[in-house]
Amino acid sequence: MVDIGTIFTQWQSIGIYEYLLPILLIFAVIFGILETTKVLGKHKGINVIIAVIIALMSVGYSNTLGYSLGQFLQDLFPRLGIGLAVLLSLLILIGLFVSEDDRKYWLWGLGAIGAIIAIIVVTKTFQQFSWFSSGSYGDYAGWVIGAVLLLGLIIAVAASGGDKDGSEKKGPAKLVAWRE
Repeated sequence: MVDIGTIFTQWQSIGIYEYLLPILLIFAVIFGILETTKVLGKHKGINVIIAVIIALMSVGYSNTLGYSLGQFLQDLFPRLGIGLAVLLSLLILIGLFVSEDDRKYWLWGLGAIGAIIAIIVVTKTFQQFSWFSSGSYGDYAGWVIGAVLLLGLIIAVAASGGDKDGSEKKGPAKLVAWRE
């Protein structure tokens, strides 16, 4: 009898995690972006071809430093899963013990915790690159990359706010509740 652990080991040995799943992920993201933005028009076939080419090239390319996209994703997603589990646990506790009137303030704090978790996940993932370990600053390279990404995110959010005439768009901010 074959157990699930054996199946996962076989999948790992034939490259499902390093090649097939990253190809599918990159394809889905690129195709979704092309379909949503309609950059190339409404030609679904062209969008599929471009998404397949980008997915195959990005996964097939193993950079000269010996680290591939599949390995990067294998380092990133387990950390992301742990971070999401922590956030989900906190969200459940907030839903159980905090009144509905006070919940919005707690959710702002939860958003801040989520941002901190995202920074930690990204920096720890980038520290796995062997080429960051070399040199005297290798211990800080992941944190520097995380800080640059956070700064870029802050700039992008700040630059995207408001209309062209300087007024901000007003609208109801709603959080989707888990229960009714």
